[in-house]
Amino acid sequence: MDSPETTQPTRTPSRRDFLRGAAVTAAAGGLVGCADAQTAPAAATAKLTDKVIRGAVVAPLQVNGQTIEVVVEPRTTLLDALRDGETPAGQDVDHTGAKRVCDRGTCGACSVLLDGKLVYACSVLALDAVGKPIRTVEGLAAGGKLSVVQEEFVKHDGLMCGFCTPGFVMAATALLEQNNNPTRAQIQGALDGNLCRCGTYHRVFEAVDAAAERLRKGAR
Repeated sequence: MDSPETTQPTRTPSRRDFLRGAAVTAAAGGLVGCADAQTAPAAATAKLTDKVIRGAVVAPLQVNGQTIEVVVEPRTTLLDALRDGETPAGQDVDHTGAKRVCDRGTCGACSVLLDGKLVYACSVLALDAVGKPIRTVEGLAAGGKLSVVQEEFVKHDGLMCGFCTPGFVMAATALLEQNNNPTRAQIQGALDGNLCRCGTYHRVFEAVDAAAERLRKGAR
């Protein structure tokens, strides 16, 4: 059993630094040309993040254990790629679990796990996610069965309008994967980057408490 003193998971180092980096990358995208979405060979997507590019390219994103090729531009965020992106064949990516609410990196509704770390998908460029595993709320259920965290959110009515819920579920999942015996203060700290306009915080905290208890008992 983990100690209650186990530290909570951290989001990406310095969100402000992350936003600055995204802005610099987007600005630099207008300097040097790369490939057109219709002509870029598959090999050119292998090291997209090593180049300064302009125009649409095909980016292979590893989403919930599957590789999905998505047509993106340098300014395309991971949230846009997941929700509204298209494959080169014109098929919708349609991973709409991460919600677009503030679109400013403040509310947490678009939270996903990127390379095991909790991030705001609206503040990450899709090209920066190439080569890193991405987990969205759609990827938590297995074999038609909700995850322990999802089940406890349902049992404890930890949602109202539902827009913030996927982000809270992902933040809670990130916490409990690192610490399945958190204190209430650690739970609150781990979820402090997620906002609920309906004010369902107490039920959310109860759900995470209950999920932690089940995980300590071996639930999967």
